[in-house]
Amino acid sequence: MPNSTPVSVEVCAYSLFSCLAADRAGAQRVELCASPWEGGTTPSAGLVEQALLSTSLEIHAMVRPRGGDFVYDAVEKQTMLAEAHSLIAQGVHGIVTGALLPSGDLDVEFLREIRKITGDRELTCHRAIDVSREPLVVMEELISIGFDRILTSGGKNKALDGIENLAEMVAASKGRIQIMAGSGVNPVNCLDFVQIGVDAIHLSARTVRNSEMEYRRPGISMGGIAEISEFEVAYSSEEIIRAAISKIQNLFSE
Repeated sequence: MPNSTPVSVEVCAYSLFSCLAADRAGAQRVELCASPWEGGTTPSAGLVEQALLSTSLEIHAMVRPRGGDFVYDAVEKQTMLAEAHSLIAQGVHGIVTGALLPSGDLDVEFLREIRKITGDRELTCHRAIDVSREPLVVMEELISIGFDRILTSGGKNKALDGIENLAEMVAASKGRIQIMAGSGVNPVNCLDFVQIGVDAIHLSARTVRNSEMEYRRPGISMGGIAEISEFEVAYSSEEIIRAAISKIQNLFSE
């Protein structure tokens, strides 16, 4: 059963397995992505299709053409607009995206184009805001564009380190846009964010299982990064998601 507390729970999911785990655990929605080691990029059409067919979750799909920074050239923007059109046509419940100018300010003009495409679907700004020059100014611009939600760590690597900035953003938002805490959020610290008034928490609940591959040729890395094992499969843990949701539900039932 989906979480019905005032604070929603979103799971960052890179596979159908993770979507199914989030659904069983009672999450409200997933941020559906590809490329976990790049911080999330646009998911495949097949993954989107199966997530919509196989779960009762809200599916919010990332629109991001690559890893790295959030300054996009004309060709990348053309790709992003096409991806947004395609995802909306597939029936996603929302789009997650963001774009900055070289100055560190919000790329307002481009994001207005994205807003036109999304229509009445929800629009979330991802953690591009955390590397922007003036996050509170960016928040006001996102409100003016018509964004529904901001995913932020408070400008720090981990949300717990940015919790004072998160609290400032919650106060400044005055309920005009949802503030969702993400990056390092887990069942141990999730209530810290609830208690400062966030509207949502975002967690990956990441765990790994050993690959079923028995023959393992040494000295080859498909991704070119030797530190990332080719023989671990990452996924979202139903138990971790359920534990976070349970803590939030217990808090609101007291």
